[in-house]
Amino acid sequence: MGKEIKKVKVYSTPTCVYCVTLKRFLQEKGVDYEEVDVSLDENVAKEMVEKSGQMGVPVIEIGDAIVVGFDRRKITELLEI
Repeated sequence: MGKEIKKVKVYSTPTCVYCVTLKRFLQEKGVDYEEVDVSLDENVAKEMVEKSGQMGVPVIEIGDAIVVGFDRRKITELLEI
């Protein structure tokens, strides 16, 4: 049996340097993710704040876990990459 593939959702904005870096990192690791631009949808921004307690981006949802900011070590650990 292979390892479970976790759903990854990235809450970001187009002007966030850390968001760009995070998405590049995920792409380099071959991780599929759903990107959500919180600057375009107020409801999605509220969803992000409810899940993370934070208004800043990036916020990454990996399975049931929430990571605030580009925490490479934590993201790598959660994705098992």
